[in-house]
Amino acid sequence: MGKITKKVVETALIKEKAYFLWDAGDASVKGFGVNITPGGKRTFVAQFRIGSGRAAKSKRVSIGGFGTWTVEQARERARELIREAEKGVDRQAVEQAAQNTLNAASAAAAKEHKLTRDLRLNRLAARFMREHVRVKRKPNTVDFYRHVIAAHILPALGKKDARAITRHDVAKLHNSLASTPAMANRVMTVLSAVYGWAEGIDLLPEGLRKPTFKLEKFREHAKERFLSVDELERLGAAIRQCETSGVAWQPNPAGKTKHAPKAENRFARIDPDAAAALRLLIFTGARLREILNLEWEFVDLERGLLRLRDSKTGPKTILLNPPARAVLAGLQRRGKFLFQGEGKDGNEQPRTDLKRPWKLVCKAAGIEGVRLHDLRHSFASVGAGDGHGLLIVGKLLGHTQASTTQRYAHLDADPLRKASDAIANKIAAAMGEASAEPVAEIIPLRREVK
Repeated sequence: MGKITKKVVETALIKEKAYFLWDAGDASVKGFGVNITPGGKRTFVAQFRIGSGRAAKSKRVSIGGFGTWTVEQARERARELIREAEKGVDRQAVEQAAQNTLNAASAAAAKEHKLTRDLRLNRLAARFMREHVRVKRKPNTVDFYRHVIAAHILPALGKKDARAITRHDVAKLHNSLASTPAMANRVMTVLSAVYGWAEGIDLLPEGLRKPTFKLEKFREHAKERFLSVDELERLGAAIRQCETSGVAWQPNPAGKTKHAPKAENRFARIDPDAAAALRLLIFTGARLREILNLEWEFVDLERGLLRLRDSKTGPKTILLNPPARAVLAGLQRRGKFLFQGEGKDGNEQPRTDLKRPWKLVCKAAGIEGVRLHDLRHSFASVGAGDGHGLLIVGKLLGHTQASTTQRYAHLDADPLRKASDAIANKIAAAMGEASAEPVAEIIPLRREVK
């Protein structure tokens, strides 16, 4: 074959199989050719080795179709590719990589432009969860935010443009949740967080005021339930009953009772791990997940410490008192966690909750309206009521802010009573008045909890 010309390409025969015509008219572009397909399509190609030697990789690339490219343009392009290949450079690959980078940048810019242009709250909330909450918050917080957004915010405001949502819209949503004031306030908090995050990364126009601005939240009544000495006695007895003899139950008369167990076999029990976990919650004042997520690696019985790698307030050390040590000493080690859960694919995981055991224990104890978290409140109330001081109680609970412990201030009466007695007695003495009661230290009697 001689030199490839326009006429040669135009008059090339159409065959049953595709074939190549190679240019032999110019030694500097050895490897330049044209591919003719059975359908009559004519495409210029270049074939060359990248580098030199037997190990040099052979490559054939398409330059372009005849008609779009002239023979001269295609030959010059082939010459450039061949010259670069002789130097060990795959020019087409370099150009393709640069084009891919450009395309990716263009696609990202287009996506960002679209997201910026389309600022419906459901899209904004999805990005907030994906790029901020899941990356920087703990799993429990992620679950809580997801619930608040999915159950309350999106049904009411999800399809609205975030820039067009007004304080009136948010106030209407807030008021619709008046029957659950705590959740209504959390909705406002989460919505404010979405706007704050979006503003921080310049997704919202500068100067746009949050629709939660200056909206008044509902007054919340703190759920403080402290167990009395009598209730603690009943609770201890109930835990022992539930882990040994059990609690009798009756089949539902409305259900199928024909195959129900005999009366002597109708007893519900809790497993030893559940009983131990409940006792640890009572004796330490720890949070539920702090106990259920405990790993044996961080239990130091010799020094009487639990060293938590993480908690609600970060790394934390829990002091083990004698009752708590006794509970831990009685546990059997069956894996990584003190309270093993049902792991998937052979992976170990901690127990997820104590809802069913706690419900059964409360039923046996005849105690109503007590949450597992109230055991923490009870631990704090006993400490404050015994005059150990809010600072000490706060440290035992792992509070990082003194204001958090202030909820128990009304129980810490001993220092105030002593101060009041001393002041009044001094005033009475100056006035020549007699005290109604003799000045003496009063030691309250407390029932011992067995």
